[in-house]
Amino acid sequence: MAKRSVEKKSEKKGPLIGRPMKIFIAACAAELYLLMLRKITVNASLEQYVASYDLLLPLLWASLGVLAAGLALWLTFRKKPGWARSIGQLLFGAGLFLAIAHGATRLSYPNAVTILCALVPLVMLLGILWTLYDRECAWSLTILSASMLAVWVCRRELHSQFVGRLVLIGACVYILLLLALALLTRRLDRTGGKLGKVRIAPDDMDYLPVCVSCGLSIASLAVSLVSTAAAYYALWVLAVVIFALAVYYTVRQL
Repeated sequence: MAKRSVEKKSEKKGPLIGRPMKIFIAACAAELYLLMLRKITVNASLEQYVASYDLLLPLLWASLGVLAAGLALWLTFRKKPGWARSIGQLLFGAGLFLAIAHGATRLSYPNAVTILCALVPLVMLLGILWTLYDRECAWSLTILSASMLAVWVCRRELHSQFVGRLVLIGACVYILLLLALALLTRRLDRTGGKLGKVRIAPDDMDYLPVCVSCGLSIASLAVSLVSTAAAYYALWVLAVVIFALAVYYTVRQL
């Protein structure tokens, strides 16, 4: 019985340790590709950039082809665990990332590559966070991190004559999504984590950090739409709250 319980514990720990490492390796590969893409676009001469810009469109179509092939393979073998389904998932993820990188770089130069270079480490940390920490911590830090990125984009691009209107619309939509998430969180708190008969969250989840994160994010984004100076201080407030929350949950996990 003791031997069997040890085997069960090792089986549970195996995937938990493997997932963060897979996320880390995928993020490193994505960051290296983005740095290479930045070198041939942002840091290149005018002639090199024109040549790479013309190359981005066929690369975008090739990425969409990889994405479609991966999705087809994944759906075909979704009920059969094995190398075929794993390859399908890998191709789908790689194709999705490459399509976003090529399409965003072609659509918005040079800001898209810079934003993606900053976004990949953030996504990596949040992915590792979701595999290791409690759900309320993962939700709270995900909301605050996404809001910090949104405030940074508003501070840089809100008054741009090219994408300023899109940034304003996106910020308003994001505020509405945060309001909807806060209302959903309140309802889940009253129903014990269930929406109707469907369980959305664990029954022992603490919903207060999620609601506070939504409120702080809404306030930070609202002041960012009014003043770029206020957006600067909002970034620092969000950064301090993220750091404090991460330290608190890390100590609690230990």
